[in-house]
Amino acid sequence: MSMKRTILTWGLIAGVVSISMMLATMPFADRIGFEYGMVIGYTALVLSALLIFPGMRSYRDSVAGGKMSFGRGFLVGLGIAAVASVCYGIVWAIVYANFMPDFCDKYAAFMIDKVKAAGGSAEKIAEATAQAAQMKRMMDNPLINAAMAFLEPFPVGLLASAISAGILRKK
Repeated sequence: MSMKRTILTWGLIAGVVSISMMLATMPFADRIGFEYGMVIGYTALVLSALLIFPGMRSYRDSVAGGKMSFGRGFLVGLGIAAVASVCYGIVWAIVYANFMPDFCDKYAAFMIDKVKAAGGSAEKIAEATAQAAQMKRMMDNPLINAAMAFLEPFPVGLLASAISAGILRKK
């Protein structure tokens, strides 16, 4: 198994984990609500990122002959995180366009209600409304939508890569 194959295999496995959670909770989105939905969503992303460790260990033990520098391990982890994040971003853009086109409208209403409930001024409410409109414009562009979704799991994967590379490095 090569480095590229290790990255692709473990990246796809990690991507399937995060995508599966997204798809499993999608029918319950209205009942779960945005606050709990974010907790569930980020939990899925962390679980997905945890697969970077065994992927990196697999590379070290099977491909690199039991030796791996921090830098090489970090690159493997980064590759796994990138593949998983691309999968997540593409699937989210498809889900948004085909199954949840009203997501931004509902999220905007949630955010505006949150500002109002906190006693926000008319200026703060107008600001939240303008931000919601801008978010909807961006989300309606599939490439921007997928890129924004990519940026949700990738930082978690970046952190998992650094920690795993530090733990698994071996001379």
